[in-house]
Amino acid sequence: MLQNPKRYTITAALPYTNGPIHIGHLAGVYVPSDIYSRYLRLQGKDVAFVCGSDEHGVAISMKAKKEGITPQEVIDKYDGIIRKSFIDFGISFDNYSRTSSKIHHDTASEFFRKLYNQGDFIEEVTEQLYDAKADQFLADRFVVGTCPKCGNEEAYGDQCEKCGSTLNATDLINPKSTITGETPIMKSTKHWFLPLDRYEDFLKEWILVGHKNDWKPNVYGQVKSWIDGGLEPRAVTRDLDWGIDVPVEGAEGKKLYVWFDAPIGYISSTKEWALREGKDWEPYWKDKDTKLVHFIGKDNIVFHCIIFPAMLKAEGSYILPDNVPANEFLNLEGNKLSTSKNWAVWLHEYLEDFPNQQDVLRYALTSNAPETKDNDFTWKDFQARNNNELVAIFGNFINRVVVLTNKYYTGIVPQPNELSEVDEATLTELKAYPAVISSSIERYRFREALGELMNVARLGNKYLADEEPWKVIKDNPERVQTQMYVALQIAAALSVLCEPFLPFTSTKLSRILKIEDKISWKTIAEDSDLIPAGHQIGEAELLFSKIEDEEIQKQIDKLEATKVANKAENKNVEPQKEAIQYEDFAKMDLRVGTILEAEKMPKANKLLVLKIDTGIDVRTIVSGIAESFSPEEIIGKRVTVLVNLAPRMLRGVESQGMILMTNNAEGKLVFVNPDADGVANGESIN
Repeated sequence: MLQNPKRYTITAALPYTNGPIHIGHLAGVYVPSDIYSRYLRLQGKDVAFVCGSDEHGVAISMKAKKEGITPQEVIDKYDGIIRKSFIDFGISFDNYSRTSSKIHHDTASEFFRKLYNQGDFIEEVTEQLYDAKADQFLADRFVVGTCPKCGNEEAYGDQCEKCGSTLNATDLINPKSTITGETPIMKSTKHWFLPLDRYEDFLKEWILVGHKNDWKPNVYGQVKSWIDGGLEPRAVTRDLDWGIDVPVEGAEGKKLYVWFDAPIGYISSTKEWALREGKDWEPYWKDKDTKLVHFIGKDNIVFHCIIFPAMLKAEGSYILPDNVPANEFLNLEGNKLSTSKNWAVWLHEYLEDFPNQQDVLRYALTSNAPETKDNDFTWKDFQARNNNELVAIFGNFINRVVVLTNKYYTGIVPQPNELSEVDEATLTELKAYPAVISSSIERYRFREALGELMNVARLGNKYLADEEPWKVIKDNPERVQTQMYVALQIAAALSVLCEPFLPFTSTKLSRILKIEDKISWKTIAEDSDLIPAGHQIGEAELLFSKIEDEEIQKQIDKLEATKVANKAENKNVEPQKEAIQYEDFAKMDLRVGTILEAEKMPKANKLLVLKIDTGIDVRTIVSGIAESFSPEEIIGKRVTVLVNLAPRMLRGVESQGMILMTNNAEGKLVFVNPDADGVANGESIN
């Protein structure tokens, strides 16, 4: 680990512009990186926090084909949505760029050319999957098939999302083109490869030895597994129609592979920022006194810990990352988040339902962050964390302090009298918290750091509850002056200490206390007089508001509707049966009927005995629908009846026909019935 760096370069994984941002992205990458960056700025550090839209690769092409628009229209649409979400949630990038920008194309092309000119690539003609019907080579995400490692039949050509294995498209069993559904053929094509095997010794020394004790176990373990398994050359070019042209002769029609160009986006984003700010970008990427930290999700570990470092090492002039604190995945209500299945909480939709409550979501995601294992976001937990923690602990303390200060002293911080042992102990404990929170943040333990922040609010609540100034005011008003002074110091400290985690709350609290930019992180650790006697504070405002059950149920219902829609969309439809002649169909006599009576068949769980008016008679029909319907709810139901089915004895009852049923997306039985008014019983269906 680099000690006392001169500057920090902090990167957050570039989001694909094929959809909006959801809570999984926020929890895994963007809130942790923002907490870290905000904290460093509060320490007065030189920080470049960069990101940008990842606008190349197959995901964009797939989205464009699905929506019937051009890739450019896709990236322009989602780049705007993503940027707004980051601004709305206070993600404090110093620069947010785009990989479609000229500065990025130039930077990535220059990087490739340098490695090419140094002889760092292997040029090979290989057999790749080709869709003859679509007349194109198939990039990894345009191929699905059976994973050779776990048997998942829906694995992509680059990764199996079930077992997490990284694959090549040619590894898949029974591959199919997602464009046409055809089985692809093998066809020769020329590509350039980065020989990762050449960097095995370097990676072993740098990571497995050099970062054994300071990288997260989940990151270190995945990297070790890759290296122990033996590294192989990896293609850096692809046969695609969307991306950055390979900038060498003989590479016409080929693009840089997105995993090669995307991490270079961190460098081009830094260049863009430096150009705008009148700075020199190179120290942020080439000075050994710079600390480079990549914030990513676990699906990007191999790219940021093996491939990108190998690229930087090959180029020769860049520093390597000091840490890559990757998070695991966040699930949603017990299921994996999925953009394609709409199983997500989208940030722009969240703000429509919970306006001005960005910090509540930031808090819930941080306190439940998947730092070492996959975690689950539930709306009930979200509600509980808001109501039981933010409202009941943090908000309650601040509200009591501000209300009492305004009630007793018209909002003026009182002059303290002699401090008691409790006062001294409380202020001493308060001074310790900046170092405690710093320690957790600097070790990338943001969930732990947030817990310590809440302990500051708990300290304030306990102090007020123990001291009871509302009782003491009657007999000892001088003592209350000291009590309120101490409580106000805790409130002032909270306004600064919460800023990395809850930036909107920090701004609001600083405004209420009227102490904007007057207190620093360092001051809290050194000075007990954070908000001096005689200072005028503002009126009380609620920092947080209770979230009611109805609001949460609305979100749960929305997800349940998504489940139903997904089942309907993905339902396997039975294939068509063998063709029949019209005469075969004409033999069936289908009539409209009404259920007059219904009762359960004794000793049979599935059967109901029905009396049905078919228009030509009233007959008994035994139907296996008892597990889906109670007798009471179907009396009076209009149904479609096959009346000329030969009678059949079922448990001693003669069934004289059959009613028509189907299944909905949830597998529940549904009547196939005539809905139109004025259709009489006995009418034929033909």
